[in-house]
Amino acid sequence: MEKENITKEEFRVSGDEVLKKIRELLREGNIRKIIIKTEEGKTVMEFPLTIGVVGVALAPVFAGIGAVAALLTKCTLIVEKVENK
Repeated sequence: MEKENITKEEFRVSGDEVLKKIRELLREGNIRKIIIKTEEGKTVMEFPLTIGVVGVALAPVFAGIGAVAALLTKCTLIVEKVENK
């Protein structure tokens, strides 16, 4: 049985770059969860991703992210990645 190692990365982006950065991260794969926080550190959106969720299944998530991003000037993306050992 493989042990999962979960790492966290933080990216500071402007509101209009949020969707672009998330799409870029999803192409890299192994994303378990994405959290969007305001400059003050308040969590405004958090969503888990399951392996195999792609394309049309993510459309509602992207719509929600777009709506939130439109309200933010700057934010922090916290990305949990899974690395199998």
